[in-house]
Amino acid sequence: MTQVEGTPAAGTAPGGAAPAGRPTAGPTARPILRGQHVYLRAGERADVPQFVRWMNDARMARFLTRRAPMGQADEERWFERMVEQQGREGWFFVICLIEGNRPLGSTGLFDLDSINGSAGLGISIGDPGDWSRGWGTDALNALVDFGFGELRLERMWLDVYDFNARARRSYDKAGFILEGTLRHAHYHRGRHIDVHRMAILREEWAALGRPKSWDLNEAAAD
Repeated sequence: MTQVEGTPAAGTAPGGAAPAGRPTAGPTARPILRGQHVYLRAGERADVPQFVRWMNDARMARFLTRRAPMGQADEERWFERMVEQQGREGWFFVICLIEGNRPLGSTGLFDLDSINGSAGLGISIGDPGDWSRGWGTDALNALVDFGFGELRLERMWLDVYDFNARARRSYDKAGFILEGTLRHAHYHRGRHIDVHRMAILREEWAALGRPKSWDLNEAAAD
C-alpha cells in the first residue's frame, strides 16, 4: 500500500485472531486507541490479502499514490517494511469497528520528526460501502489523540487531492486547517490537479470540544 491520502489495512481484534475481513463478537480486551465507534490495532500478516483486494479496487485506488494493479508479493514486501518501521519512522494501524471487530481500513503516521515534533498522516477506508458514515473521522480523531497525547507531537499534516471533497470535509470536522495548495502537483487521469496541505496543531487539538480517546475508555469502564 502506498500513502498520500491514506494508508490501507484490515484485520483482527486486540487479543483475538479472526481472519481479515471476518467480524467477531467484540474485542477481547479494551482497545488502547479508540474513537466513538472504531478502534485502531496493529496490522497482522493475515491482513495482507484484504489489503490487496482493497488496493485493486479502482474506486479506492484513485485516492492513493499507486497507479497500477498490485499483487500479494508487493504487498507482503510493503508490510514487512511497515513492521520494521513501526514506532521508529512511523506508526501503522488497522481501523476496526468496535461492534463486531470488522476491519474498515487503515491509518498511520509517517515522516516522524522528533526534533520538530511533526508527522505526516494518512488514512483510508477500504470498502466504498463504508464511506460517508463518519468512521473515517472517528479513526482520524483516535490517531490525532495518539500523536498529541502519547508522542508529544506539535503538528500533524496531510495532503488531499483537489477532487476529494469527501475527505476534505472529514479533515475539516477533525480540526485540520488548510495551510496551502500545491498547484498542479499530482498527475491524474490525463491532467494535473492541485494538492491541498492541511494540518492541525497541538493547541488546536486541545481546544476541540470532543472527548479524547482515553476519555472514551474511562467512560466505557464506568
